[in-house]
This record gives sequence, structure tokens and C-alpha cells, in this order.
Amino acid sequence: MMPKVSVIMGVLNSQETISKAIESIVSQTFKDWEFIICDDGSTDETYNIVYQYSLKDRRIKLIKNEKNMGLAYSLNNCIEHSMGDYIARMDADDVSHSDRFEKQLKFLELNPQYDFVSCSTLMFDEDGVWGVLEGKPEPVKKDFLYGACFNHPTIIFRKESLIKASCYNVAKETRRCEDYDLFMRMYLLNMTGFNMREPLFSYYESRRAYSKRTYKYRIDEAVVRFKGYRSLKILFPLGIIFVFKPLVVGLIPARILHAIKQRLYKKKDSIQT
Repeated sequence: MMPKVSVIMGVLNSQETISKAIESIVSQTFKDWEFIICDDGSTDETYNIVYQYSLKDRRIKLIKNEKNMGLAYSLNNCIEHSMGDYIARMDADDVSHSDRFEKQLKFLELNPQYDFVSCSTLMFDEDGVWGVLEGKPEPVKKDFLYGACFNHPTIIFRKESLIKASCYNVAKETRRCEDYDLFMRMYLLNMTGFNMREPLFSYYESRRAYSKRTYKYRIDEAVVRFKGYRSLKILFPLGIIFVFKPLVVGLIPARILHAIKQRLYKKKDSIQT
């Protein structure tokens, strides 16, 4: 019997957090799922940990890239192996609340006009929850000037919509913003998403996360913005200014950037990157 939902996750050297992420899927109140996990060349115990889970629960399926290929490639690999009508995202250092699938699927079934749904997110680190992300409920094309509009690992897609959009773009410039690129391409095809207000997801992000974002990825994001804005016809007049936003943000010291995000998220403003 085919599962209703295929959960997809790419993993790389996530031995410290992977168990908690998997357990949050196993604990879902909605049970009709398969969990496809693609190991992207881990050199720690990640693969072995996932393998042990797959032995205990046949719904958990482990696949492996021959070498490190990046998240976009890994997610496409998961999609190729998927059998569900819906594709749910998950990341190895995050936690899905137990009723996430149940509530998001109910929303999609009651609202066929939307191609995917996201939700509000609790931001946490080693010291606990420090903020809340809330996206604009119904983003329109021009909202992509300000950011990706949706928090990628919280999303459930209709699989047919994801396939129609050709899934994830595997390219140099999408190495850290494959989601931003995908959302803009879906909106180019007149697809739409919705951000639920209820927090159904906990997303790990600490001050150290900012120091890992090298400037080359900021340049890649500027390229994604330029191409996306041009396709959506929002490049001029304001779009050309926002193309350079990641380059400016990349110059802000990590501690200051974290403090800014703390203030924004505590105010429950829209999702920005």
C-alpha cells in the first residue's frame, strides 16, 4: 500500500542530532508516511544511526549518494524514490511537533488552491527557544524581494506540483538557497503557498550558525535573486537593489546579525534571510 506522505531529508555528519529528528517523525499523530533519508557522504556515525532506525521501522528508507553532492541533489534523489502524494521536508537538526503532519495535511486537503504549506517555527539553540518565525500567510510574487517567504524544512508539497516545477535545481548558485530558487520557480508557474500561523516546528539556529556562512554563498544568493526576480518581472525598480542585500548582510558581524534576528523573531515579523 502506497503511503500518503513521503518525508525527505538529506543528511551529512549529523550524528549529534539525527536521532531526535527521526524520533519526531516516528512520533507523528499521522502515521501513513515513509521517511526517505539520503546520506550525502557522511564521515561520522550518521549513516549507521539511520541504518539502525531503518531496521526497526520499515517506513524509514536509507539511500546514499556515491559522493557528496549537496542538498538539492540529495532531495531530488529522495523524491525519485518517493511513493506518496505529498512530499514533506525535514532537516537533521530540527524537530517536527507531533501534530505537524496531521494539521498541515488537513489544511492542504481543505484548500486545494495551494500547492504547498509551511508553518510558524520556534527558533532554538543550546539555551532553549529564543524566537518565533511567522511568515506572511499568503505571499505574492513581490514578497520574494524581502526573502524566501517560507521556511523550507517546515513545508509539505503536493508532489504533482513539485514535479511540475522540476524539483530542485542542482547548480552552483543554489548550494545554500535551493529553496528560494524553487519557491520563485513555482510562483513563476502560478503556483502558491500558504504560511500557517501555528508553530508546528522547532528549528535549530545558534550564533555559531552565522559564522559558517561564507561570503561565496552570499554571492550565490545574489545570483539566485537576480535570476528569480528577472523571471518574475520584479527586478525593476526595487528588485535590483534587493539583489545586493545578501552581499551587504554578509558584511555584518555574526554577533550583530544574530542580535538583529533575535529582535525580529521575538516580534514575530515575517521570515527573512
